Amino acid sequence: MAVFFVADEHYSHHNIIKYCNRPFKDAVEMADALILNHNTVVKKNDVVFHLGDFAITNKWEDAWKLIQRLNGQHFFIPGSHDSWIKKAPTKSSVVILDRIHEMSINGTHIVLCHYPMRTWPKSHYGSWNLHGHAHGELAPFRNQYDVGVDNNNYYPISFNQIEKEMEE
Repeated sequence: MAVFFVADEHYSHHNIIKYCNRPFKDAVEMADALILNHNTVVKKNDVVFHLGDFAITNKWEDAWKLIQRLNGQHFFIPGSHDSWIKKAPTKSSVVILDRIHEMSINGTHIVLCHYPMRTWPKSHYGSWNLHGHAHGELAPFRNQYDVGVDNNNYYPISFNQIEKEMEE
């Protein structure tokens, strides 16, 4: 089982293609490409943390249709545009986390949030801040990494890949 992180997919958001200069003709082509990329690297039993701005919709059903097409077990942190999260049924297989979530993998303390932070819990002790929202436009800061699709060739990024990035 591998652990992946991703943010800022912006499913169903037509204007994000223009705003971020994404190489897709429309939101349908973008969704199909992001789902294909996701399923290429994420396997059925892998864990995926979505760090905000998953889908631009007010309807749980629309988000659920997308989630069902994606491999992995999914955990969501709300972003700027995730109004669908408020309508998620409590008995769904989708786990909604707080806006800031702390976890540890292989002894590495990780703070997840949609937004990049200047400081974060245990930042002076080597913890990481994984975030989205910046769409690859912010220079890295200490142990911080933008897991958004615009910063990672439109793919989720694994813990192991981020660990290599942090070593550099």
